[in-house]
Amino acid sequence: MSAQPEEAPAPPAPAAAAHLLQQLRADHRAGTWVPAFQQDWTRALDDARHSYSLAPLHNVVDTWRARLAAAPAVDAFLAGGCDDSDGEDLDQVLGARP
Repeated sequence: MSAQPEEAPAPPAPAAAAHLLQQLRADHRAGTWVPAFQQDWTRALDDARHSYSLAPLHNVVDTWRARLAAAPAVDAFLAGGCDDSDGEDLDQVLGARP
C-alpha cells in the first residue's frame, strides 16, 4: 500500500483560455458569458501574480469548461418546460459575494 496521492489531473494547455474564449464567443450566451469569463480571468491573473501559482488560472479554465459542457443539458431542461420555480437563489444560500 502506498501513501502517495492519486495522480492529479493534467493542467490546461497554455492556449486553453484562448480556445475557451473562442468557444464562449460562438455560444448564444456570448453577451453575458464572455464578459463574465474575462472578469474571472482578470481576477485569476491578479491572484496568480500575488500567489506565484497558476492554480487560480487553471480553476477558471476548468470552471468555464464545465459550464460550457453543461450548457446543452441546461438548454434541454429549459426547453422541456420543466418547472424550476422551486430553486433557491444562490445569493440566499451562499450570502452576498464580493
